[in-house]
Amino acid sequence: MIGSANLNIMIKAARKAGRSLVKDFREVENLQVSMKGAGDFVSRADLRAEEILKEALLEARPTYGWLAEEGGEIAGADPTRRWIVDPLDGTTNFLHGLPHWAVSIGLEHKGQIVAGVIFDAAKDEMFYAEKGEGAWMNESRLRVSGRSKMIESIFATGVPFGGRSDLPHTLQDLARLMPVCAGVRRWGAAALDMAYVAAGRYEGFWERRLNAWDLAAGVVILREAGGMVQPLDPQGNIIEDGNVVCANEQVFEKFAKVIRNA
Repeated sequence: MIGSANLNIMIKAARKAGRSLVKDFREVENLQVSMKGAGDFVSRADLRAEEILKEALLEARPTYGWLAEEGGEIAGADPTRRWIVDPLDGTTNFLHGLPHWAVSIGLEHKGQIVAGVIFDAAKDEMFYAEKGEGAWMNESRLRVSGRSKMIESIFATGVPFGGRSDLPHTLQDLARLMPVCAGVRRWGAAALDMAYVAAGRYEGFWERRLNAWDLAAGVVILREAGGMVQPLDPQGNIIEDGNVVCANEQVFEKFAKVIRNA
């Protein structure tokens, strides 16, 4: 697929940051894994990747705004467009030497996510989409799965850690969902969870209290792959609230009903 100039800028930037992260990832297993040593190393790797992305994206589009996990928000001269970036989604996986993490870049225009890139550098899988142009993984067109029965479907979520206040909600979700589906996965990278629904690897995904940079790219990729993406609260806003439920069209209503029945 040959995309727009913006999409090509995003893909090129994601690859550059991904190469830096892969190099650092190879060093993680050589470190003594402690909260101090390895944690500090991974923080530096994360910051390096964000600097690479910031330089590439803002050099190419200097008038766009910027919102990222580490660097915060920068208002652009063009108030209608901004980059929404997570340089390392799945930091805990990275820290533990688990090859399941990604670079995520979304482009917002007038409040709508119009392009997204999620790069799984460890597996060399580049998920990308533009509004109205379909979704892709490397050279293959993406399509959500065709499964229609909950009992045959696999879902993904994030389980809150560290005693977060939303843990009881998620445990209640799991208690309702697990008896009626084929399984639930918790792989620790929300951007890749959404990309996997787009690729038909999962039937659906839900999570609470995510950040805009966790969600932005996945929203457009999943919708362009034929999936349904909604806020957990039907009156809410996915990017602002950080609460999302998504699935293929066949199981969405049944799945969303289970999750929303809190």
